Amino acid sequence: MSETFTLTPGTLALGELRRVWRQGLKLAIAPAAFPAIDASAATVQAILDQHKTAYGINTGFGSLAHTRIPDEQVAELQRRLVLSHAAGTGAPFADEIVRLIMILKINGLARGFSGIRREVIEALVTLLNAGIYPLIPSKGSVGASGDLAPLAHLSQALLGVGEVRHQGQTISAVEGLNRVGLKPMTLAAKEGLALLNGTQVSTALAVAGLLAAEDVFLAALAVGAMTTDATLGSDTPFDPRIHEVRGQVGQIEVAAALKAMMEGSPLRASHVDCDRVQDPYSLRCQPQVMGAVLDMLRHAATIIGREVNAVSDNPLVFAAEGDVLSGGNFHAEPVAMAADCLAIAVAEIGALSERRIAMLTDARFSNLPAFLVPEPGLNSGFMIAHVTAAALASENKCLAHPASVDSLPTSANQEDHVSMATHGARRVLDMADNTTGIVAIELLCAAQGIDLRRPLETSRTLRRVMDALRTKVAFWNEDREMAPDIAAAKSVIAAPLFHELTPLRAVR
Repeated sequence: MSETFTLTPGTLALGELRRVWRQGLKLAIAPAAFPAIDASAATVQAILDQHKTAYGINTGFGSLAHTRIPDEQVAELQRRLVLSHAAGTGAPFADEIVRLIMILKINGLARGFSGIRREVIEALVTLLNAGIYPLIPSKGSVGASGDLAPLAHLSQALLGVGEVRHQGQTISAVEGLNRVGLKPMTLAAKEGLALLNGTQVSTALAVAGLLAAEDVFLAALAVGAMTTDATLGSDTPFDPRIHEVRGQVGQIEVAAALKAMMEGSPLRASHVDCDRVQDPYSLRCQPQVMGAVLDMLRHAATIIGREVNAVSDNPLVFAAEGDVLSGGNFHAEPVAMAADCLAIAVAEIGALSERRIAMLTDARFSNLPAFLVPEPGLNSGFMIAHVTAAALASENKCLAHPASVDSLPTSANQEDHVSMATHGARRVLDMADNTTGIVAIELLCAAQGIDLRRPLETSRTLRRVMDALRTKVAFWNEDREMAPDIAAAKSVIAAPLFHELTPLRAVR
């Protein structure tokens, strides 16, 4: 039976979120959150009872905000809002991404500033815990006013509209509700707007991208150390004195990690007194480049970690004062800029790795057989694997263009500046997969290079990586199909091993 995580809304750390999301933990809302939720919903009802006018409760939306809706049509207003806004397109998000979106939506709504009844939030929790995920098209949000279209597709499942996924099957939303003993809901005042307004889709994509970026960052550190050993590079550039006088924190930590990984390497000891003066930058400047990447990832983690706990719908209900205030927390600019930071960082991890692959496969630089294979000429070895890495690195350069600098006005120019956070965050996952492919190819090349240096071996730490790879990929004696080896190396990177090799973290 799955473990249950008790959520205290607004306090979810990224490390906790990773565990809840990736390990499939069930969710329960801490009972201490219920009074605030109930008070918020009661405040909305009081406005209706007093026949006051408040945006999002009994008015139209966007440029139609000045249209007053009669009390008897408030429930219908919410239904029509959700259905009209379910205007997404494109391939649906993977179930795991929808799961993450739902966790974040529950966390935001349960803070008690959204004017939504407890039973609506608990219905989302029930669907989440049962693994019933609304079918959400991946395209159609500009990241303000929140992620309207994708969140409307999530919300309409509560109404029994649309489709959901359960245990790998696509079924009707009505059937999905039926499987967990729920009936289609009638939303009360403000509830439709609370459900579909907010930054949870952009933020979920940014969280997924951040975690993927950290995974490939840690792998690239170890693989970069392997390449340094395979090419008989020096660990002198990792001397802490060099980095302390510059003072860049990420650089200092990365240098220490690289030096520790290579500690005790017989390969390194074999050429301490060689006549090579300097290594290429892709080896020598790893602390400077990867340290900057680490700093960038940590900055993005700070921004994204705040947004994980944010209340980002509109208007907001402050029950203690009886106020309903319209602002702009739905504008996902912080997420958009953080995603741009991630994109740059992920592109640079891959760019540096690709350069090391080029060095490994070039006999003039590596002093290894051309393309890392016996009988070069008869065998092409890793020649085209490097071409693949170059293609992936170049694709990432295009994808790294900032999304946050773009904007197009919508809703009759009422929403005249938007963040573009959603696709800005979504592309980070594609980029992280590209970079994982590059680092996987470097892993294959570095391991091949180390094996070609036998009987000398690498360090004890890096031998763990060698062993993990060699259980899946054999030494390359002669040409064979390369793609399965790359896929196997990617699976090694996806395993927890690289988190075990160093205490460095971007996400806490």
